[in-house]
Amino acid sequence: MKRFCFIVFAFVMGINGTVAQQIIPVWENQVPANIAHDVVEERTIAEWGGAKILTGVSVPELWMYPSEEKGALPAVIICPGGGYRVEAYEHEGTKVAEWLNALGIHAFVLKYRLPDERICTNATEAPLMDLQKAMQVVRERAEQWNIEKDKIGVMGFSAGGHLAASASNLFMQPFLDDVKPAAVRPDFSILIYPVISMEEALTHQGSKAALLGEAPDGDQVRLFSMEHQVSSQTPPTFILHARDDQSVSVNNTMSYTEALKEKGISVQQVILDEGGHGFGYNPDSPTFSWTQDLKEWLEDNVLK
Repeated sequence: MKRFCFIVFAFVMGINGTVAQQIIPVWENQVPANIAHDVVEERTIAEWGGAKILTGVSVPELWMYPSEEKGALPAVIICPGGGYRVEAYEHEGTKVAEWLNALGIHAFVLKYRLPDERICTNATEAPLMDLQKAMQVVRERAEQWNIEKDKIGVMGFSAGGHLAASASNLFMQPFLDDVKPAAVRPDFSILIYPVISMEEALTHQGSKAALLGEAPDGDQVRLFSMEHQVSSQTPPTFILHARDDQSVSVNNTMSYTEALKEKGISVQQVILDEGGHGFGYNPDSPTFSWTQDLKEWLEDNVLK
């Protein structure tokens, strides 16, 4: 496997009220498949709900949030959602990272390339390439960062949940060169109101169009429909959804849970009666009980 040194920058700027200790480039030098472009990375406020979002990502990064707990700890790579068009990096990213830190878990928020043909030639594969590379980086540097090498998980919200589920199933055919599946397979998976399927009856149409284009072929649809990709090696999973989600049908979660159970994979499914979509980490929301459900699952399955 090709090994190389990564330049680690001190991250002294605040990310909307939170401060990460380091920014780690996902790729050492040239980002694979990137092309010359004039797309500018921007942080803005979304029209829907006032979420803080990121667009135009062409240089992927890991924002590292180390826990203050002592000794080797588990780690989670967080993938914010946004329909594969934006990344809601605060309430589905940095705030979640700080919450995980308090539990004794190192956290990394992944700033990944969105599937934008203006930026890269393999737009559909770019997000998963970035996540698989991030997983490889964290695993290779586990000892340096006091991480338990066999407790590196992935977490995603909405379309970020689809990305996390993709990493949890498509590791047998890494989208990277000269990488073994074990290097990029997550040890556990946390999916919050995830897009799971690209099939017409289940999918979130905006995420599907952004990732696969307006007219994907059947092979692409099946490859990126995670209910079809579950295997006996898919990692243990926590999955949560609200029954009244009008953006991403709760049937995405139910179909994935059924597929996991059929393969004998340990899964905890939590279905909230109310909550809608995109609630993320918000202590003022009535849905905030989801963090207690996840805390208990982590204590039983990861923090032991």
